[in-house]
Amino acid sequence: MQAGLSLRVSQHLALTPQLQQSIRLLQLSTLEMEQEVEHMLGDNPFLERDEADSSNDNNDSTSNDGAQPPTSAPDTRAEEPLDAIDSGAASADQERAGAEFDAIPTDWEGEGSFDDADGPGGAEGIENLSARSSASAPGDDGSEAFERVAQHESLAEHLHRQALALRLGPADRAALYFLIESLTDDGYLPDPLPSLAEHLCESTDPEEREQVLHHLQVALGLLQHLEPAGVGARDLAQCLVLQLRALARAGEAHDPAVLQVAQRVCSQPLELLARRDLRKLAQLCHGTSEQVRQALALIVRLEPHPGRSFVDVQRQTLVPDVIVQPQGSGWSVQINPEVMPRLRIHEAYANALRGQRGSAGGPALQARLQEARWFIKNIQQRFDTILRVSKAIVQRQKNFFVHGALAMRPLVLREIADELGLHESTISRVTSAKYMATPQGTYELKYFFGSGLGTDTGGNASSTAVRALIRQLIEAESPRKPLSDNRIAELLKEQGIECARRTVAKYREALKIAPAHLRKEH
Repeated sequence: MQAGLSLRVSQHLALTPQLQQSIRLLQLSTLEMEQEVEHMLGDNPFLERDEADSSNDNNDSTSNDGAQPPTSAPDTRAEEPLDAIDSGAASADQERAGAEFDAIPTDWEGEGSFDDADGPGGAEGIENLSARSSASAPGDDGSEAFERVAQHESLAEHLHRQALALRLGPADRAALYFLIESLTDDGYLPDPLPSLAEHLCESTDPEEREQVLHHLQVALGLLQHLEPAGVGARDLAQCLVLQLRALARAGEAHDPAVLQVAQRVCSQPLELLARRDLRKLAQLCHGTSEQVRQALALIVRLEPHPGRSFVDVQRQTLVPDVIVQPQGSGWSVQINPEVMPRLRIHEAYANALRGQRGSAGGPALQARLQEARWFIKNIQQRFDTILRVSKAIVQRQKNFFVHGALAMRPLVLREIADELGLHESTISRVTSAKYMATPQGTYELKYFFGSGLGTDTGGNASSTAVRALIRQLIEAESPRKPLSDNRIAELLKEQGIECARRTVAKYREALKIAPAHLRKEH
């Protein structure tokens, strides 16, 4: 065996901590960015807010000065009309960071049947509570729901509070408590009462189990008279019926005959309701077509999820990162001052460190100072990159800001990447979870990107514009003769857009529009 030497040449990419932080900050949303800033302010003593800069901004809020950058160097290009923007101008740091980003590849890319379960007996206190169930009836402005969300009151807590007003025996009160705790987040009681009674009763004595079942039936009757109306239903059909009964008890200004027809409609297979088969429903419910039509209009206003308003959802206010406004013959593109953290190095601590360079802890403190400088620089880099990409998007989609979605042109990440000298992965990070406020509304930056569909003139039409056109055609259709996907494809072809029926169906489903047979009024 003969020994030998071999030479292998290889290369690999080493990400510096500064570059890793820059990439991570770039892909953060506004909320996540705020959390990161608060964390760094609490962790690094050399970092502090520039309160003086913030106060100056507040004093100059009525002026037309451009948005101040997050740190010290103002970007005067933010207030220039887009027609006058030199998109190729960038600092050396930006170009270097863009080249480093380029090395990080990233792929982007009811059926229901009605079972009357009002339950027997136990009506003590029901009549007083039934009138209050009208609060969840159609026409409520929702102010109470917002108050409940602000107070973080759950559905169970809301029902328990109402149950305190009922004069019940220990057994009935325990049964009501058990049913309330057995509800789903939507307010439904999916398990049948015999199953719940078997689960609740430990004894195998049939008489004792029957007594437990009786208490549960009484409790269910009470539960279904509490607010919100429809709570405690087994399925959607029963939920709707309970709400209609609540409207009747509350003496709402509805025709009693229409209310009765509406209840009978909900007792039929919900497939007929989804198809809006007026003729069939009129036959089954023994009502006129007009009564059925009014009943359907009433049912549509009901709440299919009674517990929806009690779910503790973390609601986030959408704050745009970029603001686009008309200015002269062009468009002004600027970073939203409200999302830009204004940070600076704590001068007192930095000066103290300069006097302690020879101390034992000097190198560690010097590293923390450098970390603070990197953080400020990377934040500046983040907003500069967002601004550059936003200006390029506005330049390509000028017609959208004037005419809306129908004027959207095809745009892919590579076009912006090639124009700015960045990698597609960088553009993907910039456009994710970043929002732009425009005269047409607030949109995610990714909204402005879309594939193109061929036209008979050899050009391309944006998929976003095609979806907007499909929505426009459906909104203008006759309810008695809705447009099928094939017909929509033909209408698009008449306008020069080549779009297959399957593509129309995909776009229609993305718009959450039902197919033609479900939109038809019989």
